[in-house]
Amino acid sequence: MSKDSFDRGLTKRRQVMGDDFVDRALGQADELTMPMQDFVTRVAWDEIWNRDALSDRDRSLINLGMIAALNRPQEFRGHVRGALNNGMSPEEIRDVCMQIAVYCGFPAGLDSLRHAMEVINDNP
Repeated sequence: MSKDSFDRGLTKRRQVMGDDFVDRALGQADELTMPMQDFVTRVAWDEIWNRDALSDRDRSLINLGMIAALNRPQEFRGHVRGALNNGMSPEEIRDVCMQIAVYCGFPAGLDSLRHAMEVINDNP
């Protein structure tokens, strides 16, 4: 992959996740962890998020369900922020958490809602 792919991915990543989140992720990267940041930016954010068949809002909706099912709370909170940036309302995110409860179990749904509320309350 090329620097162009990284740059396109970085633009999309900033659009969805916000500059502060991306700056923090890249700023904390070192010689050992920067290859992962490069990989995620090129593959996830350019090769996947820049495809045309789904909207960014749709991708956020899908990610919330998958990340909750995988029990990855830090990534879940980051993608709640992305979902808000992509136009999802707090009520829609709440309903996603309710659906997570039905399909992944009530503990997963309750934890997801707690994590979502942390982000929602920090982004009035």
